[in-house]
Amino acid sequence: MYNGINMSQIFVLDQDKARDFYVNTLGLEVSNDLDLGFMRWLTVCVPGQKGRDILLELPGPPAMDEETTETVRELVSKGATGFTLGLTTDNIQKTFETLKARGVEFTQEPTTHFYGTDIGIRDPFGNNLRIVQRAEVPGTPYLDPPAPKTKASSGKSGR
Repeated sequence: MYNGINMSQIFVLDQDKARDFYVNTLGLEVSNDLDLGFMRWLTVCVPGQKGRDILLELPGPPAMDEETTETVRELVSKGATGFTLGLTTDNIQKTFETLKARGVEFTQEPTTHFYGTDIGIRDPFGNNLRIVQRAEVPGTPYLDPPAPKTKASSGKSGR
């Protein structure tokens, strides 16, 4: 039924500051920066991947009233919006060192998991982002978590 995702969205509290962070600090590129009259349509993407855009959206009209806008702003500031963006890299250590030198706030330094090695960062507004270098498993396009151990497979008799 579907063949891709072309747009996702992150609430930001200042679009100029967001543009600077996502472009100049993270290395994404602007795909659209349009004044629609009722809102600014600011999107970024991984360089060379136009059509898979991230809308850097100010909370507010026309999508929400003043009370809802304030609630969303508070949640973003607290980092309470959950996981907002996942990026991939071919070299997590180099990405980590580059972002550290650029003053990015880390919530997790490089950590290896079954799916690869990842880091956690926060944007200037409180949004939680993850960057992963996927584990290389020949012939596996996407990794599933390992199956849980059962009593039979753990070598224990259960007695």
